[in-house]
Amino acid sequence: MDLADNGAMVIKIESARRLDLGRRSPPFAGKSTDHDGSAFFAQSNTSKKSVTLNLSDPRGVELARQLVLWADVVVENFGPGYMERIGLGYDTLRQIKPDIILASVSVAGRSGPMAGFRGYGNSAAAHSGHAALSGWPDRPPHMPPLAYGDVVAPMFATVAVLSALEYRQRTGKGQHLDISQIEPMVHVIADLFAAPQARKTGNSDPVMSPHGVYPCAGHEKWIAIATETDAQWRSICAVLRIAPDPVFDTAQDRVTHADAVDQALGRATAVVDRDTLLAELAAAGVPAAAVQDGRDVFEDPELRAAGHFVAVDHPVLGTSMMPTPPMKFSHTPACVTAAPCLGAHNKDVFCDMLGMSARDVEELHAQGVIA
Repeated sequence: MDLADNGAMVIKIESARRLDLGRRSPPFAGKSTDHDGSAFFAQSNTSKKSVTLNLSDPRGVELARQLVLWADVVVENFGPGYMERIGLGYDTLRQIKPDIILASVSVAGRSGPMAGFRGYGNSAAAHSGHAALSGWPDRPPHMPPLAYGDVVAPMFATVAVLSALEYRQRTGKGQHLDISQIEPMVHVIADLFAAPQARKTGNSDPVMSPHGVYPCAGHEKWIAIATETDAQWRSICAVLRIAPDPVFDTAQDRVTHADAVDQALGRATAVVDRDTLLAELAAAGVPAAAVQDGRDVFEDPELRAAGHFVAVDHPVLGTSMMPTPPMKFSHTPACVTAAPCLGAHNKDVFCDMLGMSARDVEELHAQGVIA
């Protein structure tokens, strides 16, 4: 999706016989049985084209090989060994096209004792240490609220693909890229393991206090505050009319008595309007931000002004706001289009690109090959 939104032609090979998990994931526009109505899939697959192939049929595999001749990069996230079993392993692909780049993404990669491991993003969260470091110190390990490995690994895969394309431009050679989910998840928190004893800290910070989220007036209204200096603490006290307490004068004092600081601050913020407090703290030079839920984020004036969401027309979801790439290019702006319906581009790809006749496509569809 990162590459497609920025101009690459990306063809997603799917199967109507075994639907992409994303097409079966809520929320849905309409009936949950409509595989084209998943908002989750729509937001994760913008700007792609979709074709259907039955890779358990040798004729489907042969069509995939023809697409390899067209492609610069092949991306797959099957369990290790599957691509080889169906005749699409890297050694075979480079016989078809010597400079092809194959990017293989899996939970544990393709080397070491876990090479055959199959799982999901939360499996990587557990193995990488994320679960052990998440949550409160007095409670069991806490899983991230989403399959975070499925988010982090593709970012590294994008970097790997772009690097491999640069290498091929210089040398004329392709290569096989092995991207695990566990390693990128370790990579993004590696500094935490440098501590003598990595531990769960909840919302606290070893050098800043107060540092956390605090309740505000209204239902589930919260504000995040981080205090870097003693002057900022005095500003917080002035804004919230908290009587100065000598016990909390210095940063070290406040870290030592962090629980008491949080309780005093929480009592003061709980009766104040969140947005009013945010404006006053910002004016006083205190780092603070509203804790926004999904609707808040979608309606956020900063994100709207930045053009982060763009309206696209989808055959099932209708006109929908989709996120755009989080970086802006002055000369090559992104162009986000709607996620494809299942097999929506079969004719475009098989007829217009591969030169097949419409009759051949219809026959292979009837025979369960293009399906």
